[in-house]
Amino acid sequence: MSTPNGAPYEPAPQQQTPQQQAPHQAPAQGTAPAAVPGRPQAPGMPKVLRGAIWIAIGALIAAAIVCVVWVLIGPQSNELVGRAFLTIVLLAGFSACVLLEASLAERRPPWLVLASMVGWVLVLLVGAVKIWAPFEVVDDGYGGTYTDENVAERIWHLLLAIGLVQLAVWTQHFLWKAHQRHVTTFTRAITIATTALTGALVLMLLFFLAFADTFDFHEFYWRLVVALAILAVVGTLMIPLLNALFAPKKPRPAPYAAAPGYGAPQAAPQLQQWPTYADGRTPLPVMPDGSPDWNAYYTGVPTAFQAPAPAPQAPMQQQPPAQQPPMPQQPVPPVPPAPQPPVPPVPPYPGDQGGHMPPR
Repeated sequence: MSTPNGAPYEPAPQQQTPQQQAPHQAPAQGTAPAAVPGRPQAPGMPKVLRGAIWIAIGALIAAAIVCVVWVLIGPQSNELVGRAFLTIVLLAGFSACVLLEASLAERRPPWLVLASMVGWVLVLLVGAVKIWAPFEVVDDGYGGTYTDENVAERIWHLLLAIGLVQLAVWTQHFLWKAHQRHVTTFTRAITIATTALTGALVLMLLFFLAFADTFDFHEFYWRLVVALAILAVVGTLMIPLLNALFAPKKPRPAPYAAAPGYGAPQAAPQLQQWPTYADGRTPLPVMPDGSPDWNAYYTGVPTAFQAPAPAPQAPMQQQPPAQQPPMPQQPVPPVPPAPQPPVPPVPPYPGDQGGHMPPR
């Protein structure tokens, strides 16, 4: 078939609907699936959260391997089954805490998620040490020994470790949040130094809680702990105090105003007083536009101004009044004459004979 011009006829391509298009093909291996139009895409996991979860997985695997090796090559005792059960409970609790942190990560800063994960890893290590550390052998004073199974003390140390880590993490969270209000070089240096001191203090206390029954801690160790605690507390308190002195104040919202006719009666609007001279009594002159003469306030002499001359107006030409077209007259119908009563006949004169008037 050909067109009238002689060119061969080619049918126009038809647009295919999404149902008529080729079926969706699976993406190649190693490539991300194509985005489907109209369907919201799930946001990817942040890199910090992903790294924190990998740290938690590595710590979980390492703790499990150490516990298994201790079970296989450690000394055989009656407490082996109990310690293995406590290890399972510890690992399950650690996994639950990691899942909880991952579910709350979207509402927290990335560094807080990472710090919290690291804190739970430290708690896991302390718990593993408290479970598998051998009990202390104490001399009874009579040439014999006995094992001091201080289980309650070890559980108390583990709870203290959990509370210490969480307190340090949330203290740093509020410290950096307060630091964001007024950032200077001085406040940033104080915040970084306070964070470092707090981290060192937490590590020293966790080391004591983990190996309280294993090592004898020297007096200088505790002197150093107290010094770090004092410096960390001072640095934490300085940031809010500096904010109270130098940080810009937040504007307070206006108080709620009651609707007209309800609540307290509204005060009448006060009129602004007209400005005066320096004596406070003589009012300033008024300019042609209605504003005060501020130059007179500084010079003491009213500003001289000339009234604008009226613009000449062109003589208006009187136009003849427009003539209205004559109204068409409608024909008046003829008025019929009023009917006349009939004239009665004149009676004959009494002396008339034959109907003639007598001569006079």
